[in-house]
Amino acid sequence: MPHPKKLFQAKRFAVEEVSERLQDGTLLVRHVVRHPGAVVILPVIDEHTVCLVHTYRAAIDRWNLELPAGTLDKGLPPSEVAELELLEETGYRASEWSHVHTFAMSPGILDEKMHFFVAKQLTAGESQREIGEQMENRIFTWGEIDRLLRDRQIIDAKTLVCLLWYMRYRTY
Repeated sequence: MPHPKKLFQAKRFAVEEVSERLQDGTLLVRHVVRHPGAVVILPVIDEHTVCLVHTYRAAIDRWNLELPAGTLDKGLPPSEVAELELLEETGYRASEWSHVHTFAMSPGILDEKMHFFVAKQLTAGESQREIGEQMENRIFTWGEIDRLLRDRQIIDAKTLVCLLWYMRYRTY
C-alpha cells in the first residue's frame, strides 16, 4: 500500500491522504486529520459543584460551556498536560487526579484521542490563559448541569461525553 501523503500541515494538526484496502481487495483513498491528542478535565469543586469554562469558539462562531481541555503539543504525558491546562484555564490546582477514560473524538476522519481526567481537592488561584483564550470560569451544581444537558445548552462533544459519563458512573 502507498505511504500516507501529507496534504496540509497546520500548527496543531495535519491532513493526510491514506489508502485502505477493502475486503474485496479494492484500494480506497481516504483523508485523515492527524492530531497529537488532547486532555479534558472535570474539575470537581465539591460533591455538589463543578467548574466549566465559558469560552468563545471561532470555528462555530459562538460562546460555549465546556470542560477545560488542551492539546498534547508540549511533549509531556497526558497527566502533566492535564495539570497545566487546569491551572492555565481555570486557576485551579488539584491534589487528587484520576484518569477515567481515553476516547476517540471523531474516528471517521480524525485520529485524535481525548484523555479524560477528574480533578478533585481543588485550590483556587489565578488562571494563566494564553493570549487569545477568551474564557471565564462558571460554577454549576449537578442539578444545573443536568438541566443544561437536558435543555441542549451544552453542545461540545468532549464535555457531553465526560459529564454524562461522570453523572452515570461517578466512580472517581
